Amino acid sequence: MLDKREFYINGAWVAPQAGTDCDVIDPSTEEACAVISLGGQADTDAAVTAARAALNGFMYSDPAERLALVKRILEVYNTRAQDMAKAISMEMGAPIDMSLSSQVSAGSWHIEGFIRDFDKIEFIAPLGDHAPEDRIIKEAVGVCALITPWNWPMNQVTLKVIPALLAGCTMVLKPSEIAPLSSIVWAEILHEAGVPKGVFNMVNGDGPGVGSQLSAHPDIDMISFTGSSRAGILISKNAADTLKKVHLELGGKGANVIFADADEKAVVRGARHCFNNSGQSCNAPTRMLVERSIYDKAIEIAAETANKTRVASAHDSGNHIGPVVSAAQFDKIQNLIQTGIDEGARLVAGGLGRPEGLNRGYYVRPTVFADVNNQMTIAREEIFGPVLSIIPFDGEEEALAIANDTPYGLTNYVQSQDGAKRNRLARRLRSGMVEMNGKSRGRGAPFGGMKASGIGREGGVWGIEDFLEVKAVSGWSNDHA
Repeated sequence: MLDKREFYINGAWVAPQAGTDCDVIDPSTEEACAVISLGGQADTDAAVTAARAALNGFMYSDPAERLALVKRILEVYNTRAQDMAKAISMEMGAPIDMSLSSQVSAGSWHIEGFIRDFDKIEFIAPLGDHAPEDRIIKEAVGVCALITPWNWPMNQVTLKVIPALLAGCTMVLKPSEIAPLSSIVWAEILHEAGVPKGVFNMVNGDGPGVGSQLSAHPDIDMISFTGSSRAGILISKNAADTLKKVHLELGGKGANVIFADADEKAVVRGARHCFNNSGQSCNAPTRMLVERSIYDKAIEIAAETANKTRVASAHDSGNHIGPVVSAAQFDKIQNLIQTGIDEGARLVAGGLGRPEGLNRGYYVRPTVFADVNNQMTIAREEIFGPVLSIIPFDGEEEALAIANDTPYGLTNYVQSQDGAKRNRLARRLRSGMVEMNGKSRGRGAPFGGMKASGIGREGGVWGIEDFLEVKAVSGWSNDHA
């Protein structure tokens, strides 16, 4: 079993001052694969102190130097791809091939996007011709606490750490205690790339411990959190006393609106997207809204897709889904599947228990419910498992009403060959993102939601600007620019 108790503080690996041992469980086997330490207040304080001491030098560094640093991080990251993929598979159950092709590559994709978009940031810019001695200055927010989840580890770590570095912020990263191994590799990458001492720090811990300590810490200027809406509310309340800037990327309950004129692969595509990463994605299209004239056929196709979806160990090569991340997550999903049955939804694929032949590990059967209405629990709550709910509709207005009738507003999806209809829905769907006809958003597009899905945007120019403050200056000397 791996011993990974140390934290990365002020440019070095250090022993915990107030740590508590915590096993990391391999969800494919239910066995401990590593031991980490959950930090205490002394560890949090040490990391924040290091970040605060490094801030003045780093925030006023040459932006070109920060860009060069991020380019070195990308180079080292790419050399550690295999190590990163193995860590992610072991800690959270992404199949090893998918871990390399999707989980690890999500990190490099975002880093490349930030590098490309960095020259769009004007750190000192004129207000306008009407005010020749006015300048708008963008500068680092300050010391940032970055709290990341277990479901897409490097996707979320890079979406926070890289723009913070480019903005000139210093930081303390607290990855999920369920899946910390990838962030330990990440810290090794940043050390090798030459990140200055104190600029990046990492302390493992849980939400009630290090998470709460960071969100309440008087020397933290901003907290960027990705996770559940419930935890986001608690963090916001905890941060309020010190008036921190708070960025939240929270849950979702995406609607996938499939019209009768959708392409023939729309239902298969939507079901596979729902089951991808074992359903553990905040932007998963878990509510499939289907126009009634093709409703029965869509149910048949979705059920067939679920039955063909192979479930196996994260350590096996191949095209399959792995386990969900933990016993708690497994039990939550099982309870929600039972609730769907109890509330009258029609189970057409999957269901309770593990897939055949898998008696150990947190494996969930890809599950499809038909005849769901939007007031059922499985249509309201984020399940975070491979569970699809199919809901019929009779027209565009009803589809919109159902899609928008949710506390969440992260990603919605539209499938139709009618371009005018797609555009109408894109404007009226209350979500931070809309993807249509299977077309993924481009590199640098902002990621984030409305309502209970969060505050702020990650990725591209928007992601960098979230780590910047805006300062208005008058009387600027054009002779000494």
